[in-house]
Amino acid sequence: MSGMSCQTVGVSEPVSDNGGDDFTTSSGGDTAGAASDRGVVIGQGLIWLAKWSLCLVAIAAGVWVLGLVLGKLWVAVLPVLLALVVSTVLWPPTRWLVGRGVPPAAAASITTVGLLALLAGVIAGIVPSVVDQSPELADRATEGVHRVRDWLHGPPLNIGDEQLNSAVDAIVGKVRSSAERIASGVFAGVSSATSAIVTLFLVLMLTFFFVKDGPRLLPWLHSVLGRRSGRHVEEVLNRVWVMLGGFIRTQALVSLIDAVLIGGGLVILRIPLAAVLTVLTFLGGFVPIVGAFVAGALAVLVALVTKGLTSALIVLAIIVVVQQLEGNVLQPILQSRSMQLHAVVVLLAITVGSALYGIVGAFLSVPVVAVAAVVLRYLGEQIDARSTRSGGGADLGPSVE
Repeated sequence: MSGMSCQTVGVSEPVSDNGGDDFTTSSGGDTAGAASDRGVVIGQGLIWLAKWSLCLVAIAAGVWVLGLVLGKLWVAVLPVLLALVVSTVLWPPTRWLVGRGVPPAAAASITTVGLLALLAGVIAGIVPSVVDQSPELADRATEGVHRVRDWLHGPPLNIGDEQLNSAVDAIVGKVRSSAERIASGVFAGVSSATSAIVTLFLVLMLTFFFVKDGPRLLPWLHSVLGRRSGRHVEEVLNRVWVMLGGFIRTQALVSLIDAVLIGGGLVILRIPLAAVLTVLTFLGGFVPIVGAFVAGALAVLVALVTKGLTSALIVLAIIVVVQQLEGNVLQPILQSRSMQLHAVVVLLAITVGSALYGIVGAFLSVPVVAVAAVVLRYLGEQIDARSTRSGGGADLGPSVE
């Protein structure tokens, strides 16, 4: 027994010349040594990092190429995007008409013509009021200009005619340059040969076809892409459509709140053209940043030339408070709820979109980010479902679906 014991001890103890670090005397020891070797662990980590870095570089390159293609085709892409947004507004009444037995083409025609009639009615309601009160406004504006000039000539400023004329020229030049930048932001990427009327016509025609043939688009895509890919694309597009509808409803609600609050203040102060300014405020709410600024500036200008400086300052205060409430509270919270995006993401999207593509970028940036979020959520759901089926973290291997 003593000999067997000594033999067992001799086999179990590794013979090492380097202080006990050689684990090659048994297979179990060799595995433990490989797992505990720092070089192997660092190498595996670097390989993992290199694979993910290569994937991220490939994705970034694909996004960059896609951006270049969209930039070249922006003159056609912009009407499509705007038509999709308008279609989300027209689709509910169109679906209601189709459900009542109206043919799809007739239902799409009714809703499209109805939208045009609504816009024409709003314009028709605004124009007479403007025409009726424009002479009074012109007289008040001229009187206001003379008052300002007299105030600038008198003490304590005592500004001369030459200084005043140079200041007016500088202001006019600044306004013109700002108008050019605003116009370039609205039609960024649209060629000079394409006018706003042509773009509007394309939007209306595309909206009609999207509303009429929209229900047949998804089954067609499903058949073209096949059973496996088609069902994923169909589900993602359905979610995107629901999200776009929520975006439009949210934007309309925010614009309505702005119009009610600012319009109420104008009515209380008895500012002329209060109804017209209220409508302009509502429509301007659909064009982030610039729309609200232009509508507010018009309201302050009308109050200044008709009611004086005190009323103009009160109107300015009302507009600033309402715009701060909209920009920092209402729009981020409501849009984050309807699109399931955090308020910070919404604010950053509007900032980046307006910086890159002007007004159109500010308007479309939030839906674009929301579409990306919808796709990422769906991918996450598929990964979670597949991981669950695979045993929670096992090597997934190629899909067998």
